[in-house]
Amino acid sequence: MDKEARLIGTSAAEHPQELRLWLRLLTCTHLIEARVRGALRDQFEMTLPRFDLMAQLERAPDGLKMNELSRRMMVTGGNVTGITDQLVLEDLVERVQVPGDRRAYRVRLTPRGRAQFADMARAHEAWVVEAFGGLSEREIDTLHRLLGKVKQHSQAVITHKDSA
Repeated sequence: MDKEARLIGTSAAEHPQELRLWLRLLTCTHLIEARVRGALRDQFEMTLPRFDLMAQLERAPDGLKMNELSRRMMVTGGNVTGITDQLVLEDLVERVQVPGDRRAYRVRLTPRGRAQFADMARAHEAWVVEAFGGLSEREIDTLHRLLGKVKQHSQAVITHKDSA
């Protein structure tokens, strides 16, 4: 049972509509993510964290330092190192020495990794499009616009609290 269903079981009228909306968003996110995780595993023998790391590298053809990868993925350096080690063994990424700094290196996609990522990215896009298949183009535009307003308001609240 998902979070939304558990809440509804307790009488939805007891809870603000905003809470019900939040739980609906979480439920949708979890359902779509589960579909993507399963499809990546089944079709490509790939995990979502490994796909995410490769996605970051695809956007940076010259590669990224480990601390940049860690920051972009919002995970610890240890997590990035473990994922990178696995991908190096599979010849999907490589470590390249940073000139002038013997201790630092950049991680970048190999040609094989770039080709595999392109295949996965096309499939990933199709899975996400499929997840929103029950909505019209107009409904998708409206939902995107409304969630943009939520995002903007939430960022303003955080900024205000951080400056207070």
